Amino acid sequence: MRLSLDPRRDGSQLVGERRRQAPVTAAPAPERDHVVAASETVTLVLGEASPLPESAADVEDLVRLLRGHIAQLGARTAPHVPALLRAQRLCSDSIPEGYVSSRVHLVRLAKATQELTAYVERGGLGPNSKEGGRRWPRPTLNVLRGTVFALVLACLIFAASVPRT
Repeated sequence: MRLSLDPRRDGSQLVGERRRQAPVTAAPAPERDHVVAASETVTLVLGEASPLPESAADVEDLVRLLRGHIAQLGARTAPHVPALLRAQRLCSDSIPEGYVSSRVHLVRLAKATQELTAYVERGGLGPNSKEGGRRWPRPTLNVLRGTVFALVLACLIFAASVPRT
C-alpha cells in the first residue's frame, strides 16, 4: 500500500541527470481542488474494490491524509457546522491499538470526511471562505414586477417606432 519515493528512470534519462526547470516567470500550476482530493482519499478507504490497509503504518498514513483534508475543508465551512464538529472530534482521537479497532476508526474518519465533503459541495461556504463573497439581497416581488413592466414598455416603444412597410 506504500508508494515508493525512489526516483524513476524514464526511457533513456539517467536518475542522476539534472532536469530542466521551468522558468521563474512561468505561472505556477493551479492548486488541486480540496474537495476532489478528499473524495479520492475517501474512495480509497471506503471503495468497494479498495483493500483494507495491510499494516499499521498504512492506517496512520491514511488517517494523516484524512485529517489534512478535514483541516482544509474546515477552513471553507462555518465553525458551528455539525459535520465539521464531528469530523474534528474524530481527528482529535488517537488511533486505537489493534487491527480491527484501528480500521474501524479509519472508516469512521473517512465517513466523517465524506459528510464534510458533501456539505462543502452543496455550497456550505462559511465566513472564512474566499468563494463566499458578497451576496446581493433578494429583490422583492414589486421590484420584479416593475422590472418586467419597464421591459415590456420598452419593447412596445421600440416596436411602435419601427416603420411599417
